[in-house]
Amino acid sequence: MCKTLEVSRSGFYAWLGREESDRACDDRRLTALIRDIFAESRGIYGIPRVHRTLRQRGVRCSRKRVARLMRLAGLRSKTKRRFRVKTTDSRHGHPIAPDRLQQDFNASAVNKVWLSDITYIPTDEGWIYLASVMDLCSRKIVGWSMAETLHATIVIAALRMAIERRRPEPGLIHHSDRGVQYASAEFRAVLDAHGLVASMSRQGNCYDNAVKESFFHTLKTELVNHEHYRTRDQARASVFDYIEAFYNRQRIHSSLDYQSPDDFERAGTNAA
Repeated sequence: MCKTLEVSRSGFYAWLGREESDRACDDRRLTALIRDIFAESRGIYGIPRVHRTLRQRGVRCSRKRVARLMRLAGLRSKTKRRFRVKTTDSRHGHPIAPDRLQQDFNASAVNKVWLSDITYIPTDEGWIYLASVMDLCSRKIVGWSMAETLHATIVIAALRMAIERRRPEPGLIHHSDRGVQYASAEFRAVLDAHGLVASMSRQGNCYDNAVKESFFHTLKTELVNHEHYRTRDQARASVFDYIEAFYNRQRIHSSLDYQSPDDFERAGTNAA
């Protein structure tokens, strides 16, 4: 081996008996911490979030060093794109609410603006759909529901969960696309009964509900695209665990100064 590598045998044995340098020792300890954080994030965190989590835990190091150690350890945030299924049907005769946000995604406090949308999840038994409600200020998912069809009951169930959990004051703005589920008489009746104000995106403009679209992208790239659900019940259990145990409680958000939604609300930052 020494002959092939063109090094002396004495030099090789000297290197073999040399003690580990302080830098190499620190790298080894830091890599172990990075592996733990990466595992806690379920393989989701990339360099910025791993670096920020290390800082939150009192470990001082540069982002470049974290990048180097993650690369050497083969740790890479999982991302993947899939095809899109249409869940919005805006060709209906129901009333359309004005866009009250105008792409202004800043909320002064929690329970002032909620964002809603629907997405799909594939299983071997067929599609299962997920409707969810997000608090714009804290990015917390405050209500959600899953069903086999796109009937209005799915968005009503998600909204009722949010209302029961949060007990918002009248005047809260509920923003969604202009799909038939959100424009239906049944859904509008629930909004009216609790004094919530409807707001809807412009037709075909996903940027009008960009923050909510971003959550579904996160859900797909961090969870759904890496799973194979044999049954709809498996999908329900997986989504429940992701939203309630990980996303709301643990996953840090750059928009929240690298806090989780729960931590952000507990800190009272911009709380009502």
